[in-house]
Amino acid sequence: MAPESTGKVLSREEVDRALARLGAEHEAIESSLLALQDHAGCRLLEGAELSGVTRERWERAERLVPLLWSHFDVLTRALHNARQLRARSRYPGEDELRRLTALLDGAHLELTGEPEGGPAESVGWPELLARMNAGYASVLDVVVAADAVWSALPARIDLLSAELRRLSALAHSVGVRPGEHPAGDELREVTDELTTLRAEVIADPLAFWIPDGGSSAPGGGRPDTARYDRAARALDDIRREVDAVIGVRKDAEERLIRLRDVLARADRTLAEARTARGEVLAKIAASEVPAVSGPPSLLHEELATAADYRRRAQWHRLSPLLERLEVRAEEELERARDSLSAVTVPLAVRAQLRGLLDACRARAARGGKAEEPLLVERYDAARRLLWTAPCDLRAAEHAVLRYQEAAAEVLMTRSDS
Repeated sequence: MAPESTGKVLSREEVDRALARLGAEHEAIESSLLALQDHAGCRLLEGAELSGVTRERWERAERLVPLLWSHFDVLTRALHNARQLRARSRYPGEDELRRLTALLDGAHLELTGEPEGGPAESVGWPELLARMNAGYASVLDVVVAADAVWSALPARIDLLSAELRRLSALAHSVGVRPGEHPAGDELREVTDELTTLRAEVIADPLAFWIPDGGSSAPGGGRPDTARYDRAARALDDIRREVDAVIGVRKDAEERLIRLRDVLARADRTLAEARTARGEVLAKIAASEVPAVSGPPSLLHEELATAADYRRRAQWHRLSPLLERLEVRAEEELERARDSLSAVTVPLAVRAQLRGLLDACRARAARGGKAEEPLLVERYDAARRLLWTAPCDLRAAEHAVLRYQEAAAEVLMTRSDS
């Protein structure tokens, strides 16, 4: 940048250095303006149907471009005049140096009014360069940001849309359609979202730009891909759902066979529980025996519905139904097993009492006291209760306990003697 005006006349060496510096700055400005003019983002903005924040900012930036070229022309003329004046003499005199100082160091660059009709003014090289740098950065910020968004998002949206079309065709082939399956409705929603998103990105790219608050460089920031990312995640979820439906088509028959087997086992277990309950009621007296439910008719009906879906290739309906049936069938089998265990508890208690009575008698026999009158009497009483139907478990338990106590007492007396 040229030195600030101090009222001092520049020497020949200072003039030559200032001309060289300003020539380099002039060349750099020209290169920057030409690059801006040829920038792909700038050409796209000039021909686009813009809206929103992009339209507002580009209208302001577009007015700055001819102003930058106008200022550049002022610089060009001033530099040309200074070079011509300097070229007149190898060793310029006092008057020529004063005129060169005014051209290079003074506020003698005449600017016409701004596009809005501002007054004409005279500025120096440093101030004009600062204005041009600020205006250039403002325009470049719009151009670079818009170009970055257009370079990043539309192509990605197009790729995702192509993938969406392939997935839609596959989903349609297995019955995942709007109105018939939730994933079909989601496919339509994602399709509409991508169509809308692409149109908004093309018309208003700066609405999808996140500036970098810590950077002052033009175009500092990144494209906002949040909506695109949500659509991509939704598509992944739909793909998994469609894959699950396709998986159902591949192994539906095997899963149906397994379901029939589980329900058959549950039916057999419930039938066994009902038989055992009848046996308990006949053989055990004064015992609370829980009721046993009938076979799971609703599950059998849904299983028949699932088989019908398979025959008619309605995979999108079969998939969730099979998942529910598999869980409920396992629950039904577990419930049947619990019922069998619950109704056979009295029989298990009777078996334990029988085993305990026989164990006590065997211990008494090893001690040579099994034929003691008291033990024989109590053993016979307990045995009649345990082997008589219906068996009174409470009385039988009390009788076994009395025999156990008597046997322990007899054996203790023998040991002491």
